[in-house]
Amino acid sequence: MTDVRTAEIIAVGTELLTPFRLDTNSLYLTEQLNSLGIDVRSKTVVGDEPADLADRLRQALARADLVVTTGGLGPTSDDLTRETVADVLGLRLIEDPALVESIRTRFERRGLRMPEANRKQAAVPAGARVLPNPNGTAPGLWLTADERVVILLPGPPREVRAIFEAAVQPELDARASGRRVWRRVLKVAGRSESHVEEIAEPIYSKLLTEDPPVQTTILASPGQVELHLSARGADGPAIQSALDRGVTALATALAPAVFSVDGSSLEVVVGRMLLERGWRMAAAESCTGGLFGGRITDVAGSSAWFTGGVVAYDNRVKVELLDVPAELVATHGAVSEPVGQAMAHGVRARLGADIGVGITGVAGPDGGTAEKPVGTVVIAVATAESSHVRTLRLVGDRPMVRVQAVNAALDLVRRALQ
Repeated sequence: MTDVRTAEIIAVGTELLTPFRLDTNSLYLTEQLNSLGIDVRSKTVVGDEPADLADRLRQALARADLVVTTGGLGPTSDDLTRETVADVLGLRLIEDPALVESIRTRFERRGLRMPEANRKQAAVPAGARVLPNPNGTAPGLWLTADERVVILLPGPPREVRAIFEAAVQPELDARASGRRVWRRVLKVAGRSESHVEEIAEPIYSKLLTEDPPVQTTILASPGQVELHLSARGADGPAIQSALDRGVTALATALAPAVFSVDGSSLEVVVGRMLLERGWRMAAAESCTGGLFGGRITDVAGSSAWFTGGVVAYDNRVKVELLDVPAELVATHGAVSEPVGQAMAHGVRARLGADIGVGITGVAGPDGGTAEKPVGTVVIAVATAESSHVRTLRLVGDRPMVRVQAVNAALDLVRRALQ
């Protein structure tokens, strides 16, 4: 049984070359293969043209131990993956009577007649192993070619996952030579990618020279930076220990901006902190228009620590529902620290929460002034005893400003609770 150390993924489907469909299968497969210690060297998206798929397949077979295709196993005339793979490998297709009956039975259970076009899904390249599909009519296929492994999976993600977990993962696990990839994720808020890099680079450069070596990748998104640490090998305890040392060193250097060393999101971290105190939170949002509350309520069980929110977009709502004094708005403007603080205090009192959050700003693309340009956002956090307020100058378009504002607000709550 040949070891499998490297892999390439080929996603098949003309629809994946349009702006309307994302190739999420490759992300899932990369994560699963990496966890088995298999390096994914390349990911390719190719349309439904057989010549293009054949070309990509030949290239992948020349470079990798494993090639996984997704898509093109359906019943329509443009689903030609199995035919193309069989042609490249010099194999003939043979109809599997048991598969025909299985597909027919699947239709009959739904009170339907099997269309004749579905018979092509029962065509199997000579020597291939059929991988049952509990969620669809197209089975997966496992082939070997000159000590290379070729796996054909259908396109729908729920079918890919079901087949991979039941029939592919156990087999690949036995071929991965005991090597695994272990990962840790450390998350930072309130610092730019370049600032994080400046502090982290001496540490992760040193981690690369140790035994076992730990690799670090920095990923930036609006308002947040992630450090992904990974190491591979067969000695799990030694690798986990190396990752722990790396996380500790980076977290110490980047404190107090580090909010998670276990990959948890800001909203989850804030929720844990509120639960520990037995507190509940409420939010008053202007420029973010409910995005803050949406992030919070995406967390299952957040009703235990989130009371609710008010989208106070119009100044009248700020005054009438949040008890923001009208003279504050008139004197300082809606985007100001006094108004942001008043919003936080007002929503806390109105909704009976222990901590209130106020967000007001100019998200753009219009509405900015020389004094308060687009990207100016005020965030306030208030408790019965104290308040915290920050004025930010955020960059980017309207969606980016709003996302950064939500992240900054969550981080200010986190810091207020420490």
